[in-house]
Amino acid sequence: MDTVSIRTAVERCWQQDVLPSLMDFIRIPAISPLFDAQWVEKGHIEDAVTLAVDWCRAQPIAGLQLEVVRLEGRTPLLLIEIPGQCDETVLLYGHLDKQPEMVGWRSDLGPWKPVIEGDKLYGRGSVDDGYALYSALTAIRVLQEQGIPHARCVGVIECCEESGSYDLPHYIERLAPRIGTPSLVIGLDSGCGDYERLWCTVSLRGLINGNLTVDVLTEGVHSGDASGTVPSSFRIMRRLLSRLEDEETGRILPPAFHRDIPQGRVEQANRAAQVLGSAVHTKFPFAEGVEPTSRDPQQLILNRAWKPALSVTGAGGLPPLDNAGNVLRPRTALKLSLRLPPSCEPEAAAAELKTLLESDPPYGAKVEFHAEQKAPGWDAAPLAPWFEAALDRASETYFGKPAVFMGEGVTIPFMGMLGERFPQAQFLITGVLGPGSNAHGPNEFLHLPAAQALTCCVAEVLAAHCSQ
Repeated sequence: MDTVSIRTAVERCWQQDVLPSLMDFIRIPAISPLFDAQWVEKGHIEDAVTLAVDWCRAQPIAGLQLEVVRLEGRTPLLLIEIPGQCDETVLLYGHLDKQPEMVGWRSDLGPWKPVIEGDKLYGRGSVDDGYALYSALTAIRVLQEQGIPHARCVGVIECCEESGSYDLPHYIERLAPRIGTPSLVIGLDSGCGDYERLWCTVSLRGLINGNLTVDVLTEGVHSGDASGTVPSSFRIMRRLLSRLEDEETGRILPPAFHRDIPQGRVEQANRAAQVLGSAVHTKFPFAEGVEPTSRDPQQLILNRAWKPALSVTGAGGLPPLDNAGNVLRPRTALKLSLRLPPSCEPEAAAAELKTLLESDPPYGAKVEFHAEQKAPGWDAAPLAPWFEAALDRASETYFGKPAVFMGEGVTIPFMGMLGERFPQAQFLITGVLGPGSNAHGPNEFLHLPAAQALTCCVAEVLAAHCSQ
């Protein structure tokens, strides 16, 4: 490969074709169905699909065919098929749905307002995961322009990843004959420790996401009259959470939610820790004086990749501070997000969690836990020699540093499903959700130089896959 020509072509495509369309994509509030029950009526997801289809059709990629596949009652899926020059199949993955707006955006930014500032493109969906489709097809386009063969490529672009990809298994089953059996899967929806090298995700945590409610009354009553007689729903909630989590350390207590960490993953975490050092935790916007849970970078990487952890991501039954009277509230509700080790089965874990929280409720309170998402984790198969060499070569060529392999704490349900369905495939799960990019939060941005270098790396890996 003429790597200089590859880099030049990728940069040209990003400036001329990718950025204008990606900025239009940011303008579309294509919020995932879990967070927008009226997604069909509003039509924003449909707008995102139309934008993606129009852009794909405008690309000079030989043999490209695409179809918007629709199953009744489900989000649409974009299926892309590109013939190849060798007898293998590559599956490329991305998604078009987005997280909600979130508060806290800078006054000059906004979730649906694309802004380029220096080397960053701000806006919701820029890094999670709007760029993925553009990057993957640009890599294929550039290979074809350079006359470099690639395998048959199948792109699957879904619209409910942020809701747990609950529609995707139905599409994969329906489209299985057209997808075939890929020997390489490329997903650009993951993270990176920095923007200076290729980061390859080797594992992902699973997830249970749901609502825990505690009811003690049918209506609120005067707190002076009732406190001391009626148990506080908030105090009961605290007791229930203490069954799950040690409030002193954050350790998840039940053994059912833990798994042994493979030695190979420990060694990879050690290598990543040597590269990142304190950047493992300094990338987060800590409030002044707040300390991380550990000062050991390797331990923090393993905590994030292989240890279960609880986050409370929402609350109900709590009035805002400026409207909170002296009332003993009838209900407290919390949205719980429990991350699971990659090899922990989510259905069984969800049943265990429901029993743990609902059994023997304090004071006989009405306690209910409803799991909204039960997403599997994923642990990659061992790297094939050709694949490991291609990843290192790509990173050295386009970033100037060797690749690093690390587990991620996020959940991508599609990966667990594909890992089980195609156990012999090699997986390039990577991305540019790096320090400060803040996917799901305010001021989300895409690091443009890293995204372009990653596009070059995808082209390198596609070429190596076809020539092995």
